[in-house]
Amino acid sequence: MADRGELMVAPGTEVYGGMIVGERNRSTDLNVNIVKEKKLTNMRASTSDATVILRPHRVMSLDQYIEFIAEDELVEVTPGSLRLRKMDLDAQVRMARYREEKYA
Repeated sequence: MADRGELMVAPGTEVYGGMIVGERNRSTDLNVNIVKEKKLTNMRASTSDATVILRPHRVMSLDQYIEFIAEDELVEVTPGSLRLRKMDLDAQVRMARYREEKYA
C-alpha cells in the first residue's frame, strides 16, 4: 500500500481555510476539508477490511518550518503556536494564480 503522507497538526487543533495540515506524498498541493466527516454507509467495499494505521503528527521547530515552506507559503508565529499557511487563503484564488503562472 502506498504511503499517504504525513500530518503536521494534532487531532483537535482548530484549523482554517488555507492552513497547511500535512505533507502530501506527491509534489502537487491538494485542497482538503479536514473537518468534513466521512459519510458511512452499510455498503462495504471488498478492501474495507484493510486497517489503516495513522502515524502521530510531525512536530517541527521554527527553523524546520522555515526550511519546509515553498514560495507560496508562510510561517505563522503566535505566542501559542506555529502554523503553516498559504499566502492566499482562498483555494479559488490560488488555482487562478497557478493557471495564470502556468500559461503566462
